[in-house]
Amino acid sequence: MTRSDIAELRYAVGQLRQSIGALRSHYGDAKTVRRLENDLERLAIDADEFEQSPPPEVSHRPQDKIYVPDSKSDEAAWMGAQDEGLGFHSRPRTK
Repeated sequence: MTRSDIAELRYAVGQLRQSIGALRSHYGDAKTVRRLENDLERLAIDADEFEQSPPPEVSHRPQDKIYVPDSKSDEAAWMGAQDEGLGFHSRPRTK
């Protein structure tokens, strides 16, 4: 994480702090506001820990490409399958 990433994280935590402060002034000591404040404090603690001792970076290796042929597939493999999300569930399948 770069210095600018950490600065953005700090800015976002500050924005959340302002938003939760506004909620507290509007809703008072509500249970949900207290939970949000608790979550915010935990986030601030985690951000501090991350900045002081960042975890090792994960190397990204390129994904293997999967070849999908354009040839017609075996229709028997799809017999009895649901056409979810395609509509017209009550009409027979077309070829």
